[in-house]
Parts: sequence; C-alpha cells; structure tokens
Amino acid sequence: MKQSVDRILTTHVGSLPRPQDVVDQLFAQDKAEAYDPAAFDATMTRAVADAVRKQVAVGVDIVSDGEMSKISYATYIRHRLTGFEIAEVPRATPRDLDDYPAYRDRIAQEGGTPKYHRPVVRGAIKIKDLTPLKKDIENLKAAAVAAGAEEAFMNAASPGVIAVFQPNEYYPSDEAYLQALAEVMKVEYEQIVASGLLLQVDCPDLAMGRHIRFRNNDIITFKKAAQRQVEALNYALENVPADRVRMHLCWGNYEGPHHHDVDLSEILDIVLSAKPQAIQFESANPRHQHEWKVWATASIPEDKILIPGVLDTTTNFIEHPELVAERIARFAGIVGRERVIAGTDCGFGTFAGFGKVHPDIAYGKLESLREGARMASERLWS
Repeated sequence: MKQSVDRILTTHVGSLPRPQDVVDQLFAQDKAEAYDPAAFDATMTRAVADAVRKQVAVGVDIVSDGEMSKISYATYIRHRLTGFEIAEVPRATPRDLDDYPAYRDRIAQEGGTPKYHRPVVRGAIKIKDLTPLKKDIENLKAAAVAAGAEEAFMNAASPGVIAVFQPNEYYPSDEAYLQALAEVMKVEYEQIVASGLLLQVDCPDLAMGRHIRFRNNDIITFKKAAQRQVEALNYALENVPADRVRMHLCWGNYEGPHHHDVDLSEILDIVLSAKPQAIQFESANPRHQHEWKVWATASIPEDKILIPGVLDTTTNFIEHPELVAERIARFAGIVGRERVIAGTDCGFGTFAGFGKVHPDIAYGKLESLREGARMASERLWS
C-alpha cells in the first residue's frame, strides 16, 4: 500500500452516506421484496462512481466505494453465504446505553437505531454467490480510474465481527463457528487483493465487542475471545500479503457515554498480533483521544502503519484543520511521518439510511482532513 513518502496521505474508514435511491434498493433487497436486479446494479454503479468522484474532489487519496451496495458492514454477508436466516432475536444493547435508559430510549424513539434485519446462523456456512463481490470490485475499480484516485480499498467483515454480532444456533462451539467463517471469508479477501484493490477488514469485535457481546464477562474472558478472533483472521489472510491489508478497530460508531469502552492498553497487544500492516483506529472522539499516549509507549513493529482517526464521525462539527494537523503530528512523532496516514474514527454511513453526520457535512469534514494533512505535511517535511 502507498505510504506517506513526501506528504501525509488521507483516507477514511469506508462507509459514506448513501443516497435515498441506494437506501431504497438495499432495503428492498434485504426484505426480499420484489425489485429489479438490473435497476439495483445500475443504481449501485452510479452511486459508487459519484462517491469516488466526491472523495477525490475533496482531497481523499485512498478512496473506497462508500460501501454503497452493503446494508451494513457485517450483515451484508447473508446475501453471499449460506447458513444465515432472518430471526426476531433481541438485540444486545451497549452496556453504556443501558446505564442511561432514558437517553437510550430517546435515541431509539428518534430513529437512532439501525432498521436492518439481523441474521442468525442456522445452517452450514458456505459460499452461495460471489457475483455481488465481483460487481463491487468492478464498480470500484472503474470509478477509481475515472476519478483519478491514487489508490482504492474495499471493506470486508472480519470473521470475528460476524461471529460476535450474528448469533450462532448451528455450530457446536464459538471456535467451530469462527473456523467456518474464516474458511469462506478468506475467499472474499483473496479476490479483493487479487483484483489490485487494498483490503480493509473491519474488526469492531476487538473493542466494541467488550461492552456488547461480552458485557457480562470479565476482561480475561473477553481478551481470550479476542485473541481467537485474531487467530481466525490471520488464518483467513494466510495467502494475502500483509502490505495489502489494513484493519479497522472500533468501539462503536454511535454518540453515547462510552464509559464502558475497553481501554486500548488492554487490547493493543492483541491488535498488534494481527497480520494487516495498517491499523486504523479511533483517536478523535472524547473517549479515546488521550490514548495516543498508549501508542507512544507501545512496542509497535517497524512494519506497521498507523491510520489514526483525526475526524470524529458522530458529530456535525467540522474539525479545524489546525486540530487535524496537531493530531497527525502526534502520531508522526511516535512512528515517523512515513508511517502515518490520516483517517477518520469510523464510517459516515455504518448502516444504510442511518448516520449522525449530514451527508454534506461529511464531505466538509473530509475537506478539513485534506487541509489539515497539507498543513501537517508542510511542517513535517520542512
């Protein structure tokens, strides 16, 4: 992957606000309603081209397809794999929101919760259809060429995030479930990288999983599970070069107390044991901004690239470029300017039709990212 050789490069986590016609198509597909596949494909091709063009226009160096064709970052897999069924199972709410039930209920009433169906595993997991993946790859590559993007990446769910957030009612153990997921997801990973795109594996299970799935367990139990999830990911990446992969670490892309978030210091050794060369992580929101100090004292392998979030993705504040530059400089001081790429805390459209940041402001934030990276570059290479 490209590194910041003569200036700080910019990127983001992946998802972007989806236009309403895209949202309508995704929910029709997810609800198994009658829809025109040709119209679906045409809508996605158009939306990806537009999203990539906008990213390049505001100064994003390493672009994505905005996850236009995916209803969410993890549940999209039920349209590509067997074994998943839709079921009415209770959603586990984050422990921090349960501590403040009046706030939790208010945001639910205001529509601040996802509306997509939740898959449950009730059969053997196998590859059902790779056509959606191939179309995603074609759309992103064509859009990147047309817009003149420097580099492009495609998101994919990690085995761990699928296992942690999609209930298992079929496999005899968590280990068996993870292994089955690793076997099928490795095919998706390898095809993305073989196409010439960078692969980004999304791993909120390694952080957010602590206060949702493992909210009632002790930290040792959670960390053992997280280590198994990284082992499954590394197995799925065995045929993929580390320098073609980045991973995203996340504590949950929602505005809330977050006072039960696991500390970075508890999980950093597990995160660093994962194969991907680049690590993308939250460092702009008020709960984790201070943890740059944890990176400063960590034993970070010399081949690792850091992609700190220097923009928050849950507020409509547009960060001042000076603040963006300051945040970039902190990490450049830790691993060197060449090993830092400026990113965002999370995606701007984690779920279709849902996002706290207004679409126009999301791109305004990315413009500030570009300007902050320019300012940091002038100082770091002067």
